[in-house]
Amino acid sequence: MYGMIHQALRDMAIQHMGDAGWAALLQDAGLKQPLFIGMDYYSDETTMTLICLIAERLNMPLDAALHEFGGVWIDFAGASEYGRILQMAGDDFVTFLESLDRMHASIRSNMPKAEMPSFELISVDTEQMQLRYRSTRNGLAPFVQGILQAVAIRFKENVIISFHLEDGGALFIIKRTLHHE
Repeated sequence: MYGMIHQALRDMAIQHMGDAGWAALLQDAGLKQPLFIGMDYYSDETTMTLICLIAERLNMPLDAALHEFGGVWIDFAGASEYGRILQMAGDDFVTFLESLDRMHASIRSNMPKAEMPSFELISVDTEQMQLRYRSTRNGLAPFVQGILQAVAIRFKENVIISFHLEDGGALFIIKRTLHHE
């Protein structure tokens, strides 16, 4: 994965553990460099080692750490040079979901080694949506769930998101909830 992912992981770790905690985590991961270059490519193994160590240090299940990281990723990407791409992906939650593949294709032009997932909005009605996620990477559905939750919040959508694993991905069920204030 590209270094931007690791930069966002650093932000999450520092938020919970401070700079010293991040430095200790890097040492335990066997990584000598304290910085990740955003446009450099790093192995998926490095990424998963870091997220597993963060989960362990925070005493949380890996799925919970991945879910939280999904929200951190949206904040990080939104504040980066890719924030404009996120903004242009849609003015509402449904349009954003429909634009996910186009958004990833646009990002791929700058990151040729990226293994982008694919998304298909299968159904939409007033009560729920179904989104199919496909990826060559296994185990990242909780990360995607966290991303979807963070995006829903950005669009002021009240939703409950669950998923069912499928071969090569997951089917996300996004239920709209009524919010009474």
